[in-house]
Amino acid sequence: MLRSHPQIFMPDLKEPAFFATDVATRLPQRGAGPLPQTLEEYLGLFVEATPGQLVGEATSLYLWSHDAAGHIARLAPAARIIAVVREPASFLHSLHMQLLQNHVETETDLWKTIEMEQERLDGKNLPRYSPRPQALIYSERVKYVEQLRRYHELFPPEQILTLIYDEFRDDNEATVRKVLRFLGVDDTVEFPTLEVNRSVRVRSQRLHQFVHTFAMSQSPLARASRTTVKALTPKQVNGDAVRKLRRRVMYSGPRPPDEQMMLKLRRRYKPEVQALSEYLDRDLIALWGYDSID
Repeated sequence: MLRSHPQIFMPDLKEPAFFATDVATRLPQRGAGPLPQTLEEYLGLFVEATPGQLVGEATSLYLWSHDAAGHIARLAPAARIIAVVREPASFLHSLHMQLLQNHVETETDLWKTIEMEQERLDGKNLPRYSPRPQALIYSERVKYVEQLRRYHELFPPEQILTLIYDEFRDDNEATVRKVLRFLGVDDTVEFPTLEVNRSVRVRSQRLHQFVHTFAMSQSPLARASRTTVKALTPKQVNGDAVRKLRRRVMYSGPRPPDEQMMLKLRRRYKPEVQALSEYLDRDLIALWGYDSID
């Protein structure tokens, strides 16, 4: 939605991850080309911006990363930072499904993954395609006060806007206009309201893993099979159509989370919500329903 604003330029590569040097992988994003490796390559993402446009990008890893705030402050001390925080249990449930889809995670039981955090930090029970153990330490993702403080220590408060995910979902347009005012651009322009990055559930983890392994394999048989598939595929069937078909076969709508597990998660992370409420001076305990949790 920000990309559609005439005073704002955001590159096609949504999450360059350039400043998250401690947690980012250097893997390309599907359909978006390689991630920038050098400052020159990173700045090259914005060369199409016109004079007077603000430039920005939307890497979610920058909130989790310990390095990103410092790197951003050194390169662009006048940068404006927008953080979005979500109720911890709902966020971790969504993150877990995403990591399963991306093959970073293979354990389908979210609570079990949280119980495995220490052994994974020790290098045990790591999925084959998980690039770094830190990606699977779910508890680190919801240390919101620690994450926000890294930015507040380096940027003045008027350059930081913290949004609550629920409010964005409840009133998409009003939240975006709030962001536009924060950025100092025209907040009266028309823009499309969009729903993107919807969560999906992997239908079969075994089938999903097999397809991914086959696609990644460099064995002669796998390479020959992929070449044959390409040769037999009609030109009319373009890449988008194949991806849509694969998505229908491999994924379905998200299954409702187990309520008992969600309750356990909320009990575990209630101290984080209490701390965030005090830090932001907002009653997130009531907003997120933690007032009824012992």
